[in-house]
Amino acid sequence: MLVGTVVGNVWASVKDPTLEGLRMLVVQPFTTGDETAETIVAVDPLGAGIGERVLVVFGRAARHCIGKGHDVGFQTAVSAIIDRMDLEDGRTIGPVRAEDT
Repeated sequence: MLVGTVVGNVWASVKDPTLEGLRMLVVQPFTTGDETAETIVAVDPLGAGIGERVLVVFGRAARHCIGKGHDVGFQTAVSAIIDRMDLEDGRTIGPVRAEDT
């Protein structure tokens, strides 16, 4: 499971039939410093928008969130849209970068 920021949408007119009707997002994993992380693609059953912070789950948990049982050709999904995170160093991470303190 990871926390990330939605940085884009994925559009695919040709895809596995089990993915029909599913919305896919590009998510960049959250890091606490200046380092960067590779982006991932996650199915979004919740309706997150670009710039929002989300919780991404993998495998069985993702298939559960997607809601199509185990017969889905995807193993990454948005399971929550984050309102706030309080870090050990006293920083507060908001739902979007502009609200970080």
